[in-house]
Amino acid sequence: MKIREEYTCPLELTHDLTKGKWKPIILWQLGKGGKSLSQLEREIKGINQKMLLEQLKELRDYNLIDKRSFKGYPLKVEYSLTDRGKKLLEAVAIMQSVGIELMKENGMEDVLKAKGFLD
Repeated sequence: MKIREEYTCPLELTHDLTKGKWKPIILWQLGKGGKSLSQLEREIKGINQKMLLEQLKELRDYNLIDKRSFKGYPLKVEYSLTDRGKKLLEAVAIMQSVGIELMKENGMEDVLKAKGFLD
């Protein structure tokens, strides 16, 4: 994604950086700590490797996540949040809490329990 030359407000730019189904979920997963590509693939149900790599590249392009490579064989790569990514994670956490409230209101407690959001 390329940053446009004109935006109506800073929120529009931030929305462009994080829009889509996967980016907030990736940020949420990385908020739990650094993860390899295979860990992210396992933890994010429904995403394929090609899409995950595209989304990770875009998040890296805007300094929301970092990629660290370790020497040795097999090659190990770990993705983690940058300071900017951690700041944005605060907004994602608020979005998560609103989603939990809405799911409770709509009788979806069983889904929340199954996913570990409720005891």
